[in-house]
Amino acid sequence: MKEIPAKLNYLRISPRKVRAVADAIKGKSVVWAGEYLKVAPRTPRSPLEKLLKSAIANAKHNFGVSADKLFVKEVRVDAGPTLKRVMPRAFGRAYQIKKRSSHVTLVLGEK
Repeated sequence: MKEIPAKLNYLRISPRKVRAVADAIKGKSVVWAGEYLKVAPRTPRSPLEKLLKSAIANAKHNFGVSADKLFVKEVRVDAGPTLKRVMPRAFGRAYQIKKRSSHVTLVLGEK
């Protein structure tokens, strides 16, 4: 059984938001996952759709496997670096804003 990986690093969306969409496609066929990502009502859908297409292209080019034989074996969303910003508040105070990023690893398996 072949494993076909694809990675997306430094995605400027919080890992918590990306995991909500990633968990929905885990274990599903590639065709179903692609259709779901076209209509999913969440922000991370377009980067994940692009990543899925990249993984399918990797499978076709590097391993010679057709898309109808593939399924999403694993989707791992890890925290990337956090950008720290400052927002001015009342009475001269400052409030820290954390702009989080994600590293996404998508692994396709062959049925």
